[in-house]
Amino acid sequence: MENGAPGRLNEAEIRRRLKTEALGREMEIHETLDSTNLRAKQLAAGGAPHGLLVAAETQSRGRGRMGRSFFSPDGAGLYLSFLLRPECAPERVAMLTSLAAVATARAMEHAAGAEAQIKWVNDLYLGGKKVCGILCEAGLGTHPGMVDYVVAGIGINVNRMDFPPELQGIATSIGNECGTAPDRNCLAAEIANELEALLPQLETGEFLAESRRRSNVIGREVLVIEGGNQYPARAVDIDDRGCLVVEKGPNREKAHLASGEVSLRWLEEECPKR
Repeated sequence: MENGAPGRLNEAEIRRRLKTEALGREMEIHETLDSTNLRAKQLAAGGAPHGLLVAAETQSRGRGRMGRSFFSPDGAGLYLSFLLRPECAPERVAMLTSLAAVATARAMEHAAGAEAQIKWVNDLYLGGKKVCGILCEAGLGTHPGMVDYVVAGIGINVNRMDFPPELQGIATSIGNECGTAPDRNCLAAEIANELEALLPQLETGEFLAESRRRSNVIGREVLVIEGGNQYPARAVDIDDRGCLVVEKGPNREKAHLASGEVSLRWLEEECPKR
C-alpha cells in the first residue's frame, strides 16, 4: 500500500533514513484510513510485532484525547501510529505519552529546525499554537494489570495549510511557522529513531528533564478540568511519574494530576503568546 507519487509518503524513503532495530521495520502506508490508531490496534490484536508503523495520507476519523477529533487533511500532515510492546512495569506505561512528546519534539528539530514546546501532556506547540497531538492507547494483557501493547498515535500539521474557522488562531503547521515544511518521510523516520532511542528511559524517567524544559505549562495559570469539576491552578512542576504538579486554592495546596484523568485550558491572561 505504498504510494510512490512525489511528495507522498513512501516506504522506501522512510526505510533508508531509519536507524532503528524495531521501530518502522514493519510498516503499512495507506492513502486513507479511518484512524491509524484503530488500524494499529486491529493489527496488535492479531499479534503484530513491536515497532510496527501505520501511516496514512488522510484520516476520516482522526482522534485525540477525550474523544476529540483531529483535523487530518490529505497530504498536509503526518498521521502515524506505532505499535509498542514495552517491557516495563505497568505503572511506567502511563508515561509513554510524555516520552513520545519529547521524541516528536526532537524529531521536529532535526527535520525542520523547529523548537517545539510541550503542553502537558500530549500537545506540541510552535509559535504559541498547536502543531501536534499525541494519543496513546493501551491494550490489556491476559494477566490482571498487565499491558499487552500500547499504540502511540502522532498527528503533526506539516505543510503550509489553511485551517477551518474553529481552529484558526489555535492550530498551526510547521510550514506556516517556519516558511518551509520538512519532507514528511524524513520526519516519520526521525520520529521512529528518536522514539526507539528514548524507550529505555521509560524505566528511569530521564526524559522527564527535557519534558520539563520544553514545557509551556510550568509557571503558568491554567484551568484544570477533572471529570465534572474544574478549578484554576498554577502549574509548578512535572513529577518523576510524569504527573503535573499544580498549586490550587487559597492555601496553594499541591496536587499531582495524572494525564488520563484531566485536561487543561489556558486562563485567558496566560494564553501562549506568538
